[in-house]
Amino acid sequence: MSSSLFHYSLSHTKTPLMAKQRSSKLFTSFLTSTNNTFIYLIALISIVSLLLHHISADSHFEGFDADDDIDLDDSLLQSSRSPPPPITLSTDAIPDSPSDLTTKPSISPSSFDLWDEDEFEGFPTEAPPPEGFKATESAAPANDVDTEKVTKPVPVKKSIGSYTVEITCISILIIFAINYFTGKKENETLALAWAAKFATNDSIFEKNFSLVGVGEGEDTPLLLKEGQNVFRFYASGRRFCKGVLGTMELKSRHDLFARLYNMIVPCKDEMTFEVYMNDDAMDHVVFALAKKKAAKVMQKEVRDLQRFGNLMPVPSNRKWVADELSVVTESKEVAGDLITEAVLDQVFGEKAFEKFGKLFISMHFSDQYPSSHRRVLIFKFALPAADHMADMTRLVALIPYYIDLIGRYKLSSQARSKPEAARAKLAQEVYKELQYARQEAIQRKKADKKKMMEEAESKLNAETLRKKEAKERARQLKKAMPKIKMSRGG
Repeated sequence: MSSSLFHYSLSHTKTPLMAKQRSSKLFTSFLTSTNNTFIYLIALISIVSLLLHHISADSHFEGFDADDDIDLDDSLLQSSRSPPPPITLSTDAIPDSPSDLTTKPSISPSSFDLWDEDEFEGFPTEAPPPEGFKATESAAPANDVDTEKVTKPVPVKKSIGSYTVEITCISILIIFAINYFTGKKENETLALAWAAKFATNDSIFEKNFSLVGVGEGEDTPLLLKEGQNVFRFYASGRRFCKGVLGTMELKSRHDLFARLYNMIVPCKDEMTFEVYMNDDAMDHVVFALAKKKAAKVMQKEVRDLQRFGNLMPVPSNRKWVADELSVVTESKEVAGDLITEAVLDQVFGEKAFEKFGKLFISMHFSDQYPSSHRRVLIFKFALPAADHMADMTRLVALIPYYIDLIGRYKLSSQARSKPEAARAKLAQEVYKELQYARQEAIQRKKADKKKMMEEAESKLNAETLRKKEAKERARQLKKAMPKIKMSRGG
């Protein structure tokens, strides 16, 4: 039996050695054939493909969890700790051929009862586990702890700096909201302060107009709010005029961007009064008074001042307005009559203007104003702060003063000739423009009609067109034939 087993082990040890010798010979023969470059190329491609396959296999198994690795280690440990296969004595005869040695011995359930330790010396009683598995067994608890640490989500504490964009946006929105309400309140306070000073009982407008406010009745509101920075005021019931419309155009304090812009480019709160004069209460007057720079701009841009007005030089024989002001007028006589001594002493004189004229912007009177109301008086003032409304009292008093002055004013016969000639020329030009526009409209209408007829004829078929031409030819022939009168004989 021992000889047979020895023969069995020898035959199994020879075959690997022979295989190794054969493979070494093949490898050396393969290396010696240096001329066969095609085989080298195939070998190189095979090696590269194996490497790529190995890399892709690693990347494919990267997604497995740590628990799967631990289960795999446990299964390896269990397989390594399994006892060696039982070996039993065979009662069969020794096989004659070497191929019989490869047959597996029969395994019975009572194989451990027939184990003889004296007969098989040198065999280990128990297969010791490899050192590698001991290391994995000892490292398994540590790996379990590590996998638990990795799998548990760790809360990340975010700092305030990570919310910079959100904090900035919310802060801007809060600033916008605060500025909107505060700016709205400031504009309303300023408008109400003006109304309380000049439109309530015993004020200038209440004394000079019978109806003050935007409606009818005692409880009518004094101001009409058309926007967060636009307020309107209306007064009527005075001779020589149809009414007065006041428009407050305040700073856009409710708009943050406008507020920032006004810090760079300052602007003023303005109020404009438009007095609509009666048609028979204003003579030929074109007059403007403003600061020098504004007067030049008005003379170039406003149509009636551009056509009729000219910058008036300072007269030397009388007291005149302050040096900061300039006059644009159609007639020197009109300018001299409208700038009275009372006005110079109250507002437009050199000393009075330094004290009370800081809020004055412009004043424009015209009977040829380019709007629906031809005869108007326009006053434009700047508004002071809410607690300094009394500073513009003298400016507001100019409105009723000039309504009465213009309503009573009549040009002299000498001064009237030039304005009347200019207005007659203007009327002729307007008439010519209307005639030209009317002719253009007629020509356009004829062209449209002709175009429509051509389109209608193009839609007709050839037969209809032929009949129409024949009919038209017959009509022309009948028209060309001489007329014959028939008479009866007596």
